[in-house]
Amino acid sequence: MSDLSQPLHHTGEPARTPPDEALALLGRARELGRTLATQAAERDLSAQAPADAFEALQAQDLLRLTIAREHGGHGAGLDLTRQVIAAIAYGDPSVALILSMHYSLHAAIARSLQLADGEWPVSLAHRLIQASLHSPSLMNAAQVEPALGSPSHGGLPATLARRVPGGWQISGHKVYVTGVPLLSWISVLAVTDEAEPRLGSFLLPREAPGVQVVETWDPIGMRATASHDVLFDAVAVPEDHAVGLRPAHLGQKRDPQTIAWYFSQVASLYDATARAGRDWLLGFLQQRRPSVLGGAALASLPTVQEAVGRIELLLSTNDWLLQSHAQAYDLGQAPDALGSLVKQVVSDNAVQALTQALQLAGNHGLSRHHPLERHHRNVLCSQVHAPPNALLRSQLGRQALERTPDGPATPV
Repeated sequence: MSDLSQPLHHTGEPARTPPDEALALLGRARELGRTLATQAAERDLSAQAPADAFEALQAQDLLRLTIAREHGGHGAGLDLTRQVIAAIAYGDPSVALILSMHYSLHAAIARSLQLADGEWPVSLAHRLIQASLHSPSLMNAAQVEPALGSPSHGGLPATLARRVPGGWQISGHKVYVTGVPLLSWISVLAVTDEAEPRLGSFLLPREAPGVQVVETWDPIGMRATASHDVLFDAVAVPEDHAVGLRPAHLGQKRDPQTIAWYFSQVASLYDATARAGRDWLLGFLQQRRPSVLGGAALASLPTVQEAVGRIELLLSTNDWLLQSHAQAYDLGQAPDALGSLVKQVVSDNAVQALTQALQLAGNHGLSRHHPLERHHRNVLCSQVHAPPNALLRSQLGRQALERTPDGPATPV
């Protein structure tokens, strides 16, 4: 994580979506988000992967959003992408999370193809692009493991890439693979068995022999992400399906642009979830008229107005952070540490906003007959969404303590 005073200088950024096209795409996303909202409770109950939602996204021409324009996509920048994610998340954040992972990988591919030394093999990149232009060919990464946990904590995965003639064989166990029943491709983080091991990702089809999805996902929130375990048993991977191999002792090196996309989209979807809960609350407070108030609505009480004001303050802060970060990123002016701060502040504010909303709604807010309890369960998942905010704060604290003060230290 770098100093906030240091801007992130982009290289290899592709051409962006024209304004009129961006408005049309965002309009379609908002309309689809409203439709998804009518189906979200049923998906939450069943915890089934939302295949129909991605058919709708394909029909609305939203799945190729972050594919470069020169390769047949819309070439969306981060600001448009995070707005589309927010529009979908307002209806169903589980759908938005699966979609955000797909968008992030295609954005990384688009950047890689602009560079002479990009990490993604060109033939593989074009194969993935072509598949996504014509069908819901979804992608996501598989990185978390039962023993390792998230690689954001450090350490190397136990998943092994064994060198064989013509390529690799992948064996291991991954957990929390978001949207895995819907994926066409999985990017598997693994260590090679070479004399000097390397760490990298290996692209393989979900339907490849040796891939087994184990249905373990049963959380309180974000249930329709269907983030099940996946077992890999000597899965064959071609030579040119390895991405970003580097000496394993260096650990996983995430590029700042990939981190910025990830943090912005994750923060946007949890913020949108909080906004959906806030909007239900506003309607409830205006309609609820306890007899003790003589027919007046709860919304007329100054104490309620002040509490709603606190929610508005939290969400307005989120809006400013999300917009300013994404717009600065698209201009190549965002400090690469800003994404981490956006993720922490926005997700914490979203949780606080809906906790306040529950207090205002009382028992009505906890009833399954109303959506607020579902929005609250969903937004709580932000607190453990890797990397967790506690880890990010620890990194900030360590950096602050390691800095040498400009002035003389005061003895204690």
